[in-house]
Amino acid sequence: MIGMDVRFQEAAAVRRTESVAYSHLSVELGHFYAEDFGDGCEELRRKFERIADWSAAIPALARRGLPAHREPRISTCFMLDDYFHRFGTPREVIPQVQSAAAEHGLILDYVARESSFARHDGAELARLVVDTLVVEPPRHTTGSRPPLSESGWLSNGKRSPGHVDAPAMTLPRPWSPPLQSGDPRHSIFVDIELWSDEPDTRVWACALLASVWQMTRLGVLRHRGETMTQPCRLAGELPTDWDELPAVVQLNPAAAPFCAYRTLTLMGTQYLPVELAVRTILGQVAVPPAVAQQVAKRAGGEGLHLPSELVDRLSYVFISD
Repeated sequence: MIGMDVRFQEAAAVRRTESVAYSHLSVELGHFYAEDFGDGCEELRRKFERIADWSAAIPALARRGLPAHREPRISTCFMLDDYFHRFGTPREVIPQVQSAAAEHGLILDYVARESSFARHDGAELARLVVDTLVVEPPRHTTGSRPPLSESGWLSNGKRSPGHVDAPAMTLPRPWSPPLQSGDPRHSIFVDIELWSDEPDTRVWACALLASVWQMTRLGVLRHRGETMTQPCRLAGELPTDWDELPAVVQLNPAAAPFCAYRTLTLMGTQYLPVELAVRTILGQVAVPPAVAQQVAKRAGGEGLHLPSELVDRLSYVFISD
C-alpha cells in the first residue's frame, strides 16, 4: 500500500504575481493635447524649452536614497491625449514631439496614449483602480449620500451636510463646513468626480486616468497578477490609427526600464488641480500585498528604501508659463 497526500486548490489561490524591471526614476516630460500642435508646434517647442531648464537637476534627484556607488537608472516618457480628443495620427504626431524635444537636448524613451488607461487588452484599467479604492466612511454621517460605486465621487474627508440629511417634518440641519481627514489644523477639502455617465458609455475623468498612468509607471498595477501595459518596441513604422498603437511604445532602444520605484512629473501649473486629485485618489488605493511586497523587496535588494504610501513616491515640478 502506498499512501498519497492529495490536495486540491483553486488556480486563483496560487496565481503568480508577475514581476517587472524597474528604473530608479521615471521622468514624465509632459502631457500633450491637440492645442499643443497648432501654429507649427510652437507651443510644443516652448513647453520643452521650459522643461529643459530643469533637466540638469534630474540625475541628482534620481540619486536620492541610493547607495553612493550606484548610478541611477532613469527613463523618460510622455503622454498623448487620444481619449478626450483625437488629432492627427501616431505617425505624424509622435515624430513631431520627438523633434521638438531633441531641439532642446531631451531624449524621449517611451510614449503612452491616454485611452489605453481607460481600457486595454479587454480590461477596463480605470475600473480596476476604482475597485482598489478603500473609502473610509466619515464619522457622524447618516449614509444619505450614495456610495462611490453609485455616485462616482471621491473625497478626502467629510462633506458639508446638505438638506437631504434632515428627517422629514423637521428643520434643516445648520450648515457645517467640510472636514479633511487626518484632523489637520485647517482643512483643504477635495471632492473629485471620477467618471460621468453618458448615453451608451461611461467617460472616465482625466484625474482617474492620470492615476492609472502613475500606478503603471510605478509598476504596481496588476490584473489577475499580470501587468497590463508592458512597453512594446515596434518593428516597422508607427501606425496611422491610434487604436493600432500599443498602450506604451518604446522609442529609444537603449532606454532604461519604463517602470520605476519613483516618478517625477514636469508639467505646467494648469495641471495642479488634476494632480491634487491624483494624489487624493492614490492616497486611498490599496495595492495588493503581494505586489507591494515584491516591489519593496526589489528596492531593498538595491539598498533603496521605498515609502509605503504610493503618493510619497511621486514628485513634481510645476512650471509656470
